[in-house]
Order: sequence, then structure tokens, then C-alpha cells
Amino acid sequence: MKMTVAEVARLIGGEYEGDGERVITGIAGVREAAEGDLAFVASPRYAAHAGRTRAAALVVARDWRRPVPAVLIRVDNPDQAFALVASRFAPPPVEYAPGIHSTAVVAEDAVVAEDVSLGPYVVVEPGVHIGAGSVVMAGCYLGHGTVVGEGCRLYPHVSIREYTRIGKRVIIHNGSVIGSDGFGYTVDEKGHRHKIPQIGIVEIGDDVEIGANVTIDRARFGRTRIGNRVKIDNLVQIAHNVVIEDDVVIVAQVGIAGSTIVGSRAILAGQAGLSGHLEIGEGAIVGGQAGVTKNIAPGIFVSGYPAMPHDKATRLHAHYMRLPELKRRVVALEERLQRLEKKVGGERTKTV
Repeated sequence: MKMTVAEVARLIGGEYEGDGERVITGIAGVREAAEGDLAFVASPRYAAHAGRTRAAALVVARDWRRPVPAVLIRVDNPDQAFALVASRFAPPPVEYAPGIHSTAVVAEDAVVAEDVSLGPYVVVEPGVHIGAGSVVMAGCYLGHGTVVGEGCRLYPHVSIREYTRIGKRVIIHNGSVIGSDGFGYTVDEKGHRHKIPQIGIVEIGDDVEIGANVTIDRARFGRTRIGNRVKIDNLVQIAHNVVIEDDVVIVAQVGIAGSTIVGSRAILAGQAGLSGHLEIGEGAIVGGQAGVTKNIAPGIFVSGYPAMPHDKATRLHAHYMRLPELKRRVVALEERLQRLEKKVGGERTKTV
């Protein structure tokens, strides 16, 4: 794939400064870029690297002011521009021929659309429905009564437990487990734990993407629900009866305890932990490694543990970092006070 700078600028709606005929042969990060590459600067933290880049051209925001040794292409949104250009330079997607591999095990009453692709060692249990155009890759398991909508893609070793409902155009990456039992036990008078039956299901909306090694537990009763267009990163745990509304983003290693509701367009950053039975408001942002123990109002940015408004958390952290200095000052003041008390006590003795 080759494009000139001028062609790239037209594609992404940008304005270039420099040689528009310079040829672009690939894309790369601003630090790794070599001759012929197109690079992007979407975050200020990479601005220093831009001055040393070897890229042929650099896509930046329209208000960029630093000099660089490359042709500049100014755009409104460098991230969106990158996605558009990447789609042109990416290798063609892998195509999977329709059909059922000879090693796949498919129940007699399963309903599999004619143009579905089932890979090696796929297991399809009784009562399963798989919609048109879906691809189920090697080693996947679809439990009894599961429904997979049209145009879905299940990468190798995905396990879909019984009666799960998956919408259209859903992508589930390697090793994820959808519909495993929720974590629920009762304790008897002897302190022994007994399993509570998990009789609910998992329901996933349309255009959802689920990363690798994600676990979404079936409901104790009713349903665990993932809304439309939700994007879930790798290694996320979603417990029983959790509700994730539309357009939520969940970053890697987030854990959500049972019966919590996450409002639409919320963002849960990496390693955030949410207690059970909470409500996270629409558009709220939970910072990385935050521990959420109370409800969060819509549109609020929280961080820290326990999670609190981000500006308050940063002020408290600044005070915390000053504790060693404050301790030294307190020790010095105590020593000074002791010396003053001894002096005053000695003067009183002389007076008497």
C-alpha cells in the first residue's frame, strides 16, 4: 500500500504543510517510525518524541505548534484519523469459508445458518441457534439452548454456557467464558458453605466486543445484561446480575461485584474495583485502580480508594506525599518544646 501525503490528507480531512508528493508506505508510532512511515501524535506526552521522529509525515491536532522534521498533517481528531488510515494499510482480513469442520460436534437439533463457519473441535450442544454469517473458531463450546446472532465472531477456545443470548455482530476474543455460575453460597449453623443455584442467564446486546479471558457470570435469577456497543478489554470479571448499559467502556482487569448497574457511556479504567449492589451514573468515569464502595452520580470522575471526586483524591494524595516532611517538622517542634519546658522549669526553680 502506498499513498502520497496529499492523498492521506484528503482521506482524513486534514491540511498538510510541506511536500504533498512525499510517499507514505506504512504507519508506525512516533518513536519507532522510519523513512516512509506516517506517525501520529494524539497525546501531549509524546510531543518531545515528535521533534526527533524519522517519520515522513506526522498527523497532529490543528493547534500543534512545535517544529518537527516531517511533513505535518493537521486534523481535528488524530485518533480518528489514525483509525481511518490504519484501515487502508492493514492487511486484508482473514476470511473463513462457510461450513462445518469434520471434527466439529453439532447436536442434531441445533440450528446453524448455511453460511456459518464452524472450526475444528467446536462443540454445539442441543437447542443452539447460530445466526447467518457467524464464525465460531477452533475449540469453542456453545452450551445447551445458546443463541448466537448474525455476523458474530468467536475466537478460539471461547466457552458460552447454557441459555446465553448473544446479539448481532458480537466479537468475543480467545479464552473468554460467558455464562459461568455466579459466586453465591449460603452458610449453615456449622459454618459450612452450600452452593446457591444460579438459574439465570447472560444476555449480550448488538455490536459488543469482549476481550480475551473475560468472565461474565450468569445471573442468580433473571439475567446478567451487557448492553449494545459495550467494549470490554481483556481480563475483566463481571459478576452475577450485573447490568452494563449501552456504550460503556471497561478497561483491563476491572472487577465488578454482583448486582451493580453501570450507566450508559460510563468508563471504568484499568484495575478499577466495584463493590456489589451499586449504581454508577451515566457518563461517569472511574479512574484506574479506584475502589468504588458507594454509588456514583452521573458525569462524575472519581479515583482513589475509597473512590472520591478526582480533584479531592489528588489533593489528598498530595498531602499524603508530604507526610514524611510533616513528620520531621513535628519531631523538631516536639524537641524544641521539650527544651523550652526544661528551660522554663529551671528558671522557676531558681526563682523559688
